Amino acid sequence: MSGSGINKETDESGEIQIGPTSEGMVRLFFRTSQFELPMDFMPDEAEEIAAEIVEAANIARQSTPKKKKKK
Repeated sequence: MSGSGINKETDESGEIQIGPTSEGMVRLFFRTSQFELPMDFMPDEAEEIAAEIVEAANIARQSTPKKKKKK
């Protein structure tokens, strides 16, 4: 991979859809202006990913200064 990483800022935007498939998998579907990427996971794997997301959110919440809301 090139110089991209978790802490590198980007102007790229996209969307993510999450849902069950007809095959009993959990699909994360990523879409940007340049590509679409479906990723299927077993339910146990999806739960592990969800736990990692929650953990990362908790760490980020503790380490990032709070932004003030605009009035």
